[in-house]
Amino acid sequence: MRPLTVLGIETSCDETACAIVRGSAPGPGEILSNIVFSQLDAHRPYGGVVPEIAARAHVERLDGIVEEALAAASLTLSDVDAIAATAGPGLIGGVMVGLTTAKALALAAGKPLVAVNHLEAHALTARLTEGVEFPYLLLLISGGHCQLLAVEGVGKFKLYGTTIDDAVGEAFDKVAKLLRLPYPGGPRLEEAARQGNPKRYALPRPMRGRAGSDFSFSGLKTAVRLVVDEGGVSVADMAASFQSAVVDILTDRTESAIRRFKTDYPDATSPGLVLAGGVASNGAIRGALTALAAREGFQTKIPPPRLCTDNAAMVAWAGVEHGQLGFFDDIGVSPKARWPLAGAPLGGSLSAPANRSV
Repeated sequence: MRPLTVLGIETSCDETACAIVRGSAPGPGEILSNIVFSQLDAHRPYGGVVPEIAARAHVERLDGIVEEALAAASLTLSDVDAIAATAGPGLIGGVMVGLTTAKALALAAGKPLVAVNHLEAHALTARLTEGVEFPYLLLLISGGHCQLLAVEGVGKFKLYGTTIDDAVGEAFDKVAKLLRLPYPGGPRLEEAARQGNPKRYALPRPMRGRAGSDFSFSGLKTAVRLVVDEGGVSVADMAASFQSAVVDILTDRTESAIRRFKTDYPDATSPGLVLAGGVASNGAIRGALTALAAREGFQTKIPPPRLCTDNAAMVAWAGVEHGQLGFFDDIGVSPKARWPLAGAPLGGSLSAPANRSV
């Protein structure tokens, strides 16, 4: 298949991003530009993302960021083969801004449109960076998601486990807030944990040892709150203890998923264990799961931190993968606040594929 050049737009949360990627499946691809504007300063006073502020910032910034991405790639809109944009899941106001902009660009330039599932964009990033072959096991860990899935192909996912309450990134942020660490809490908690004793506080490991690969973090978060409420807590030691508990939970649940993956795909030789999502930037988690993968005969594939957090290069790459299969979306496609990855339609992300070629 000939390489495609795709412009991608990401506005599902608090990053306004545009990127241009060129390549062909299974990758690796070439990132020609990757512009990300972070809204951290706007949300910091509130200790979390405010949807209305995020959507307004996307409206104000996105057009300029698209222009910047094209200039950085030394391309014009006519040079790209398709336009891709996150169409969900996410904060619906922000998703609408990005998808509407992508529709306008596609109409203006006469280019096909790909409405991308944000989670699939994370799932396929390791193909952009390392050309990972299907099938592989994916641990998707972010502020809003915590899932283990077998990735069989574009649009083909088998769910092994998901959180029954909080996502792991949400738990990091809430515990950081309990410890009065600055926003964003996850990276600050990891920094504090490096100085702490992970055995200082005996915290629970919910779901560890149970059948299946589901997660639970609510009880762990509550246990931290109860200790903090007693007073006199060491921030560094609690951060280290909490992070250690999370690592144990993720390792146990992933080990269970590995056993199922081996049964489901007995012919997969040296398969990949892919980590994706913002929490995959955590060094302790990366180290523990890399060691687990080595013990189980899996190759760990983790994108660099800048491609683990939300970005538009992963959206553009998902556009490449869909485009090479002829999966495009009608211009009337609607944004979705919720869009489960497993069971996402194949042959058009949100609607029947449009009859448009590249």
